[in-house]
Amino acid sequence: MVIGSIFLLLSEWIWRDICRVIIITDEKCSGYHSPGHPERPARITTAVERLKHQSELPLTWVAPGSVGDASILRAHAPEVLARLKVPQNFDADTPYFDKITDYARASVGAALEAMNRGRGGETVFVLMRPPGHHATREHSMGFCYLNNIAIAALEAAATGTKRVAVFDFDVHHGNGTEDILLDREGVAFFSIHQFPAYPGTGESDRGRNCFNYPVAPGAPRETYRATLARALADLKQFGPELVAVSAGFDAYVRDPLADGSLLAEDFESLGRELRALKLPLFSLLEGGYSKDLPELILAYLIGLNKG
Repeated sequence: MVIGSIFLLLSEWIWRDICRVIIITDEKCSGYHSPGHPERPARITTAVERLKHQSELPLTWVAPGSVGDASILRAHAPEVLARLKVPQNFDADTPYFDKITDYARASVGAALEAMNRGRGGETVFVLMRPPGHHATREHSMGFCYLNNIAIAALEAAATGTKRVAVFDFDVHHGNGTEDILLDREGVAFFSIHQFPAYPGTGESDRGRNCFNYPVAPGAPRETYRATLARALADLKQFGPELVAVSAGFDAYVRDPLADGSLLAEDFESLGRELRALKLPLFSLLEGGYSKDLPELILAYLIGLNKG
């Protein structure tokens, strides 16, 4: 009886350790803001608070890694790094902030840390700002300064991963990721997004490796879920060795910046479906601007951990 109890305790401890979720974050990323801007520090601080007080998942908290210019320059023109230091707004949605270079590089460092951990079989989620998927090869835009997911995908490809898939479920098309990855060998981009919507791209596929799955504004929840499933099936056919996920939660029915229809349970289901691919993967926070963002992230992580 005692031996059986010990075995059960050991089994539970081993299971919790194997299923541990790595959260990469840094409280410093909440150090900049623009009054009234939807991409605000509370997106991170409230999510961190919720995750620290939940009991459904065992979590390990990790700081971002460092990043050298060479990794960034695989994805961006040198002028992008130089422009980050010019004290002038990038566009109407993308303000200049003091030390924005440091904040942007920290997000990239978190993405690279996540890529290495995900490639090693860990379940990992990056909870940082600024996001990245709108930053193109030559321009910062759309709340994004450097394209974290594209940099990480190209780093993986340059360091031995032969086939990398980027799966972007943010409600806004990842135009920057598409721009950077277009026709790159060994990398494919799959984006499910509302169209028409900001930034006005993503109506159809581009090149040999960028696949777009537009969903009309106000489309029924069943339609949105069916489109996500179709994109995942196509991703599986690509045969990736690693999946990089741009995890945007603004297709949520109550998000103020779009006209999506998904519920928290749909993000949990998406997490399960991604894990069911049985492939190394990592996820980076992109959009999501409702007050329910912490619950949506938690739902996704629970699904990702149960797949």
